[in-house]
Amino acid sequence: MKKELVELPRTTLDIYKYEKDGLSFFEFDATQCEPPEPMVNTMNVLVHVKESSQRLRVLFFHEPHPLYLKIDEFFEHSSKELDDGNVEVIFRRK
Repeated sequence: MKKELVELPRTTLDIYKYEKDGLSFFEFDATQCEPPEPMVNTMNVLVHVKESSQRLRVLFFHEPHPLYLKIDEFFEHSSKELDDGNVEVIFRRK
């Protein structure tokens, strides 16, 4: 799988885009960031998740509960704790 670095407005982290299992993913790693950078970047990438076949995958250093409250009306998420203690969250439009 080839990941392509993409530039998206108002993002401060490296955002990648790739295809997997018929889905189009945006992805970034926020594990080394300080708040509010993870939330700000997530919100700015989510505006590009418009289709049912698009997802956003983010690695966080903890479960981003305040973020879930902000986006709950328009996005669903699934999360899992990784072996290193970080949390992977996949977002998709409702």
